[in-house]
Amino acid sequence: MSKIVLITGASSGIGKAIATLLFEEGYKVYGTSRNPKNSVHFSFELIAMDVLKVDTIASAISYIIKKEGRLDVLVNNAGMGITGPIEETPTDKMRAVFNTNLFGAIEVMKGVLPQMRKQNSGTIINITSIAGYMGLPYRGIYSATKGALEIITEATSMEVKNFGINVVNVAPGDFATNIAAGRYHAPVTEKSAYKTNYQ
Repeated sequence: MSKIVLITGASSGIGKAIATLLFEEGYKVYGTSRNPKNSVHFSFELIAMDVLKVDTIASAISYIIKKEGRLDVLVNNAGMGITGPIEETPTDKMRAVFNTNLFGAIEVMKGVLPQMRKQNSGTIINITSIAGYMGLPYRGIYSATKGALEIITEATSMEVKNFGINVVNVAPGDFATNIAAGRYHAPVTEKSAYKTNYQ
């Protein structure tokens, strides 16, 4: 019987690559995107989910369970990037990255855990980053979100191991993906004290 896999942020980059590979290896893969109707040419099924909206998380998980009767693997991949000096990065932009990279991932874990506890099995893989192991200059906020997710992963793994659920993180290096190309850059001005170093 094929394993049932849910991968968030699967419309491009690492998420799409993981989803495509697992599909080719025989897994039943459901990838998520905020706008799946705008995406074409996917070998796996792409469904709607926004990790910032709990109702869409619940709907996506319910859809999979109704179709398959179980959910074996969650790959928490959805994320966003940010760069800039801490002093000059708008706080609302910082919060947005924490909401997606940390709290979004937590909400999806909370969404799948009841089913995994019910079936007494499951694997949750949180995609973090090597940036989460260190404070990188001008990427401190991104590093903080990934470092926090690594700690949450460790804590959750101990909380749910007696239910037959494994929770781990995978920490890739820097890849030339949409998250890298589309990351928010703080608007460092000509008068900024950080202008020379940041550029």
